[in-house]
Amino acid sequence: MGRAFEFRKARKMKRWSAMAKTFTRIGKDIVMAVKEGGANPETNARLRAVMQNAKAANMPKDNVERAIKKASDKDTANYKEVLFEGYAPHGIAVLVETATDNNNRTVANVRAAFNKCDGTFGTSGSVVFMFDHTCNFRVDASGLKMDLEEFELELIDFDVEEVFEDEDGILIYAPFEQFGAIQSYLEEHELEILSSGFERIPTTTKRLNEEEQADVEKLLERLEEEDDVQNVYHSMDLS
Repeated sequence: MGRAFEFRKARKMKRWSAMAKTFTRIGKDIVMAVKEGGANPETNARLRAVMQNAKAANMPKDNVERAIKKASDKDTANYKEVLFEGYAPHGIAVLVETATDNNNRTVANVRAAFNKCDGTFGTSGSVVFMFDHTCNFRVDASGLKMDLEEFELELIDFDVEEVFEDEDGILIYAPFEQFGAIQSYLEEHELEILSSGFERIPTTTKRLNEEEQADVEKLLERLEEEDDVQNVYHSMDLS
């Protein structure tokens, strides 16, 4: 198994660990999806994907419906997706994905986190090139009518990088730009999408000792606690 598998395995227990934070993030995703393409999931592929993720996270159906209704209100502010870059201590590259309705607040809070944890708040383009932007899908394995190798060959036209199976289903990794095409293929072939999303996988990682890791974790945890932060990625070797 390849780089995406190892990366996801290392992050699995860390990402979206707090249920309340998960629901807040999904709620923002719903607002952005509805503002972009409307409140009907049948005609809004992005909203369909977010609703699948809400189901996978065990977000109550009533919460999802309320979020869609709220997002449909023209008075509800939209969120802007903003990417921040920098370095944690010991030369670890960090990317911070945010969804914000107040960019000045978010910039100030993210910068403060870097400064207080001995990191360096970087300029646009300073570390993003060190990460591959990928999309991923988790599919219900019971609906697959071919073996995994055949399935991977079926997906070759979408530049799929990895296809592997774990206890939760079949996971597909591909370039970010292929998200829409793969989503359409899976739906057309009636394969149930359990969840989907995007990740930034470091092209190279750096191994640290235990004390150095603790320094980096201090910054990562502080960033994760920020309300506007959706995801935090880094180049520290967690294997």
